[in-house]
Amino acid sequence: MATVGTRLRSGLRNLRGYAAFWLRAFAQPTIDLTLHTHEGLTTRIVESPGRALSEEELETHLGVQRYGRFTLTDAIRPSYDLQIVPRAGYRHDHYQDRESGIKIPVVMASISREKTLDVFFDMLDPLGEVVDVVLETSHERQGGHADLYREEIDLPILKSILYDFEDVLLNDGCTGLAVLNPNIPREVQFDEHKLLILYGHELADFEDVLDDYGLPCNEDLKFITEAEHVHSSSDEYARRFEQLRYALGIEED
Repeated sequence: MATVGTRLRSGLRNLRGYAAFWLRAFAQPTIDLTLHTHEGLTTRIVESPGRALSEEELETHLGVQRYGRFTLTDAIRPSYDLQIVPRAGYRHDHYQDRESGIKIPVVMASISREKTLDVFFDMLDPLGEVVDVVLETSHERQGGHADLYREEIDLPILKSILYDFEDVLLNDGCTGLAVLNPNIPREVQFDEHKLLILYGHELADFEDVLDDYGLPCNEDLKFITEAEHVHSSSDEYARRFEQLRYALGIEED
């Protein structure tokens, strides 16, 4: 069985192997656009990831897997000029419903790759034994994403299924997931950027999990979504997403 280090190096080589395509992506104007190549790589550009780059500059940028103690997944890359430097931690925010005007407390967290899925799975326990699931996909979409719903699934069964699709959850920049209990109500979102976003009026249990993993609370923390960035996916991840949808019993939209 491959070690974690071997898998990380393999994933990095795959990213760098598409340097010519990433070079095109990083030179795009300000847009939200999905590009495809015959090699099977999908790159979604959210705004312009910076100035036009030489291939050498791009190779160097893609080769940076760590920023201090923070390790990136394969799903996302910041802009070349590092408008936001990825850092681990969490901060408080709020979501305001446009129709009702109600503000819902939010905790947003950025977590280094080696801890990301462990934290996510531990976050699910406070939701209760039966939950709803929302799969989020931007595969084959020009901006935005689609939400696919599955109601009332036992949490142990959900976890068992998700463990089999850790590769997609962690490394696919076109896949996101939300798990919620509408009876509480609280929600755990693991989005396409591999950020954890926690919604609800009672968030202390979630914060306890973050604290247990040594994640600092920093109200000035900036996330990769707040600046230009690039998502990465592939045809293989799109197929794996369909397998995940089927395993969860979600009908095709």
